[in-house]
Amino acid sequence: MRSPAVLVRSLRRPCAALAHACLLLAAVGCTASAPARSGPPSSGVQAPPAVESARVLLLGEVHDNPEAHRARLALLRARVDAGWRPVIAMEQFDRERQGELDRAAATCRDADCVVRAAAPARSGWDWPLYAPLIELALAHRLPLVAANLSASDAMRVAREGFTAALDPATIASYRLGDALPADLASGQREAIRLGHCDLLPASMLDGMARAQVARDVWMAETVRRHAARGVVLVAGNGHLRADLGVPRWLDAATRGDTRVVAFVEADDDGRYDETRRVPAQPRPDPCAQLRSGARGR
Repeated sequence: MRSPAVLVRSLRRPCAALAHACLLLAAVGCTASAPARSGPPSSGVQAPPAVESARVLLLGEVHDNPEAHRARLALLRARVDAGWRPVIAMEQFDRERQGELDRAAATCRDADCVVRAAAPARSGWDWPLYAPLIELALAHRLPLVAANLSASDAMRVAREGFTAALDPATIASYRLGDALPADLASGQREAIRLGHCDLLPASMLDGMARAQVARDVWMAETVRRHAARGVVLVAGNGHLRADLGVPRWLDAATRGDTRVVAFVEADDDGRYDETRRVPAQPRPDPCAQLRSGARGR
């Protein structure tokens, strides 16, 4: 989930209408992740193990905060230096770029080479902040996995439903053929409303909530596929909330071997296994900028 400041930067190119701009924002990850049922069904969640021994780490971020990136890298580097060799799954790469990402990881010597190959449009991310993480993966030959739906896929889900971007097996496994639970739908709509500074028409919220659910499901499925080896998911804090995000989609066995660590600028309300406070990044009021941009269209 991108921070509001990053969202503002993503709106530098004018859109035809505010509704289109906000749908694009949702598709590229500006809003919070969704609460969900786990798939397959869980009979209870075990207490997650400590960061030092967890087989699965979900590591959050405030996207534009350098201190959060540095703190997360230090945590991961300590595990890697101790001999752990996990898969590194990243929200910042779209799943259809996996082939390019594999080739880049095999041939590139630095992060910029990887980004040029696997995210040629640069995708609005502040890539220099991710360079040390990518280079840690290159140095230790840790597989890099693209963990996100593309903006176009998420937009199709918003308009047409889950079948527009998710395969039948995933839809069945995560029970997406059923109506979404009321708490999932209402929590997601509210997170999207707030994340878009209350500028969205109400008619857009259900589709955008569905797109965010699809993104969380895909990230959870990516984690599940690599959990046996060990995997780190790098994503915005909103995607990692226990009440709203990826952890709620994990089966009980995977969740029991997972530790979720958020790197936050303000006090947290217990939505993660662990929070690590970092200094706030100075930034202008993003909602004021979005409102100004909306008035100017």
